Amino acid sequence: MQSVTLEFRTEDLVLLGLIPEDLFAKYEEVELLETLRLEQGWRLQLLRVRRKGALRSAAELERESRRIRAVYGFETFELVERRPRTRDYIVLVRQRNPERLRRLLSLAGGEVSPTAPFRISAEKVVASFRGEEKALRRVLRRLDREEFPYRVLRASGRAYPPDAPASLLTPLQAEMLARAWVLGFYAVPRRITLSRMAHQTGRSAPALGKILRRAEGRLVLQWLSTEGSVPVAVAGAPDGERVA
Repeated sequence: MQSVTLEFRTEDLVLLGLIPEDLFAKYEEVELLETLRLEQGWRLQLLRVRRKGALRSAAELERESRRIRAVYGFETFELVERRPRTRDYIVLVRQRNPERLRRLLSLAGGEVSPTAPFRISAEKVVASFRGEEKALRRVLRRLDREEFPYRVLRASGRAYPPDAPASLLTPLQAEMLARAWVLGFYAVPRRITLSRMAHQTGRSAPALGKILRRAEGRLVLQWLSTEGSVPVAVAGAPDGERVA
């Protein structure tokens, strides 16, 4: 697997219909947090949207959901979280893909997916993709052939180095751990409950809890082995009790 990070001019993507024309009249930045489903005709994505002014309440967004869907081309729009301190909304949206994006997805053959970092501002778009080398090269050649302006910021031979902690996890554990981090499950204070996150993933809270604990256990074990020794507290001492 390889990954590549590209930079586009936002105005070019607006002209192609990939970004709504008036998006940045009210918003500063959009970040793709996770792509939950990517089909040739549509996509389901978790986004962080930073507003220029004060955030609207959840009730106001609910009342305006029909207008929001019409203006920005969403089939569905769900508010996951409001973050007033940073002026961010976390939203789950389903969108139909424009024709040019459909052609690129068809060319990729399901072997390329967007990944972090993926940020959109009024001036530029930094977009990262991970996938099979041949599929990535096919897509880049198509962009070149259509004289679509872009700049390669970074390219790597592997999405995850063999010794990275992520390689210790199963694909399901890596996916759920990443989603928990993005949604603020590990924030202090916690921004989302286990039950609510489980509902979004279609799992029960106990099942999701087991997945996360097993992933956490593997990462802790990796850290302990890297450190080369086990702290006394881990060896059996109660929390907060010192052992001479």
